[in-house]
Amino acid sequence: MNRKKEREIIVLSLYSLELSGNDIYETVHYVLEQNKINGKATDYIYESINGVITNSEKLDQVISNELENYHIDRLSYMDLAIIRFATYELLFKNEEIHFAVIINEAIELTRKYSDLGDNKAVAFNNSVLDKIKKNVINI
Repeated sequence: MNRKKEREIIVLSLYSLELSGNDIYETVHYVLEQNKINGKATDYIYESINGVITNSEKLDQVISNELENYHIDRLSYMDLAIIRFATYELLFKNEEIHFAVIINEAIELTRKYSDLGDNKAVAFNNSVLDKIKKNVINI
């Protein structure tokens, strides 16, 4: 499974976990099954999901600080999953993964799962992630 597909599985799993509160392993298995992906989830998938969950308070604080006239509770669950995971990668994986790849793939996931065709969600998520990149990561 390539890294792009792993990111998609991670975001869909985070979304599902936010809604259901189910077990991580059950949720990932379900997401793999629903996406007709044979095989097991990779360590990267589980490590990333656990990393986002473990650091969710810090991630939410970082995200909240970059939202202008907007509260994190107003984000859709899908946008929250996408932004949280991208923020996690920006904060904790920025030495392994270039920030442009992180943000680009987050925007692709937004376009696929969240945007209604008007590019508003894409523009919003891109703006938030760009601010996080500039203000928190200092890249």
